Amino acid sequence: MTTLLCTVAALSAALVPASVAPASAHPGGTASARSAAPPEPVVVDCFSEAQRRPKEYLLACGDGNNRLVGLRWHTWGPRTARATGTDMVNDCRPYCAAGRFRAYPVKVTLSHPEAWPEEPGVQRFTLIRLVYTDTAPAPVPDDVTYKLVY
Repeated sequence: MTTLLCTVAALSAALVPASVAPASAHPGGTASARSAAPPEPVVVDCFSEAQRRPKEYLLACGDGNNRLVGLRWHTWGPRTARATGTDMVNDCRPYCAAGRFRAYPVKVTLSHPEAWPEEPGVQRFTLIRLVYTDTAPAPVPDDVTYKLVY
């Protein structure tokens, strides 16, 4: 039985293609192959789609009454991403269907990447911080952080 297991293990190792072996196992492998940067984190949208540097981002998935538009990403790194843009918020006066969308200039920071359970090996940002550079939509504070739960 032990001989059979050793034979199976040896055959399995011989059948593994070199492309899936660790870089350090390749003689003469380059340093860049061994220290390749992990893929950039993503921000997950309302439809569970991974986005990198989106120009728009829907904050109110249920009714669409709050959306970031005109996003200009200044950084997108392994721990944070920063942008400026406009938060378009429906004032819902006298009710949301009759309300008007109002523009609020905003600085956006994505942070706290964590493993995305739906996509193994992918990190997703889990917090979004909005800092309003002029006024904030009432009753929102000028600096607010939300957990991204998509």
